[in-house]
Amino acid sequence: MRDTVLWRKQSRIIMMLADTLHIDAERALDLFYSTKVYLQLSDPKYGLQLMSDDYILEELIEELRDSQ
Repeated sequence: MRDTVLWRKQSRIIMMLADTLHIDAERALDLFYSTKVYLQLSDPKYGLQLMSDDYILEELIEELRDSQ
């Protein structure tokens, strides 16, 4: 159950990322899985799973900006 909820959250964030950056879902998926935000979201000790999708998206976009 917990994994399903996390998977759905990640899917929503990936689709939000695609919409925000005007890219296709496959490219958004590649970007998402290459970030520190993804690793933190996957590890409950960071508590990122409890944050809103919008907050996580902001963190994700900030990380992508900083990496360029």
